[in-house]
Amino acid sequence: MKILVTGVTGQLGHDVMLELQSRGHEAIGAARKDFSLIDFKAARAFVERTHPDAIIHCAAYTAVDRAEDEKDICMITNGGATRALAAAAKDIGAKFVYLSTDYVFPGTGETPYETDALKGPTNAYGLSKLAGETAVQELLTAYFIVRISWVFGVNGKNFVKTMLRLAEDHDALTVVDDQIGSPTYTKDLARLLVDMVESEKYGVYHATNEGFCSWAEFAAEIFRQAGERVTVTPVPSSAYPTKAARPKNSRLSKAALDAAGFSRLPTWQDALQRYLGELSL
Repeated sequence: MKILVTGVTGQLGHDVMLELQSRGHEAIGAARKDFSLIDFKAARAFVERTHPDAIIHCAAYTAVDRAEDEKDICMITNGGATRALAAAAKDIGAKFVYLSTDYVFPGTGETPYETDALKGPTNAYGLSKLAGETAVQELLTAYFIVRISWVFGVNGKNFVKTMLRLAEDHDALTVVDDQIGSPTYTKDLARLLVDMVESEKYGVYHATNEGFCSWAEFAAEIFRQAGERVTVTPVPSSAYPTKAARPKNSRLSKAALDAAGFSRLPTWQDALQRYLGELSL
């Protein structure tokens, strides 16, 4: 297949390209230099010119706190651009994979969100990603909406790299412990996304590595596996106020993956171990 991947300079886009190439697909990467997400005509023209069999849309506005001050730009980028790309996909008959987020939910409670649970974003970023979901569902039938969370990969900034950097000159850190979710390794996620695009099992899915933890527990495991002697003290979110509200509950149910016959991703601890090994190469 010929597959267009947006956001190839990001963590996920980078690994999706590698996974596609390893399976013999013709992977076409698109970055900001190829077209701006806020230039809908340019985005459509790129799709029409490359004419892919599928589009995996990884590019997005992801600066969650800055989005509170740039709500229009965030909405245009995540909502409007997704609609433009989905419309272009419809016109050429291409499959469409849209990467969404746990932020489309209210982030309350303690049970994992099912794919059809009531939406209720609490910040501008979540609203914009939900707008993208709506556009895809309104325009297409051959689509995969895949909600992810707490992503880490080799190509870009992430929580793991931040913790390792802080460990260089700190022997104690305070980390939030009342936000619960699942860390997700982009290399594992990329395999699943390509499995999906090679199928016709369209629908809405949740995809994270298995298991739940708090940010504090994640940090402690990073230091343990990396052999860093750093003490982690758990603190509530109120100790670190942010402009954008963060969900306390980012647990996502994998029932839809199971029902479609897709394999769940390995545990987040296993993923972290492999990731740290890759960073040390």
